[in-house]
Amino acid sequence: MTPVTHLLRRTAVDRSFHDHRAATPLRLAPHGGMPQPIDGAWWPRSYDLLSELLRLLAGLPRAWGHITSVTVNGATWSAVPGRMLVFNQVVRLSRTVAAAAPHTIVLLAPGRGRWDLLVVPPDTTEEAAEPLMAAAASGHV
Repeated sequence: MTPVTHLLRRTAVDRSFHDHRAATPLRLAPHGGMPQPIDGAWWPRSYDLLSELLRLLAGLPRAWGHITSVTVNGATWSAVPGRMLVFNQVVRLSRTVAAAAPHTIVLLAPGRGRWDLLVVPPDTTEEAAEPLMAAAASGHV
């Protein structure tokens, strides 16, 4: 078990604090020459994938272009439709149950690239989420 997986497994708490949390829900690693296993971290506010994806995609850098495909972990996100409309463009959604990436989301943009983000569970406390997000944004995951 990796340190990140261990932290993710022991951070569940009462969800009522989410309305008050101050942390930014998206942190990205600096773009460098070498590929990284994780390109940043995303801390959604709920398990409602459709509304959370809208927020995530709206917050991505313009340089990433139009995300056309999103892959999420099926154990974390149970209700995944085949596609959704985001800013008048279709985004394909798929699920994986890969044990190697239980806490990630994969974003694809044709001709631009692939980005793998660590997903910090919505019910994680702010004090537990901050180090996870900082580690992912610095490439230390």
